[in-house]
Amino acid sequence: MKIRILFFASLREQLGTGAEEIELPADVATVSALRAHLKARGGAYAKAFADKSLVRIAVNQEMVSPADAVKQGDEVAFFPPVTGG
Repeated sequence: MKIRILFFASLREQLGTGAEEIELPADVATVSALRAHLKARGGAYAKAFADKSLVRIAVNQEMVSPADAVKQGDEVAFFPPVTGG
């Protein structure tokens, strides 16, 4: 299954890219599994996805939970939490 991934703010800086298209293994079917798959790449990905509380996720521009599904053609966005003041 092929998806498009977007990285925003500090994640984009850490990973050196704002977007990529990847082919996912058959066992990656949820947001949580996708995150684990990216973390397993090691290096900057392992560091960027080390702390679950520092990454928010949206699929097709809607906020999702870790158990939500990822499907062929989805656009998945990863970004740090936003704070204001």
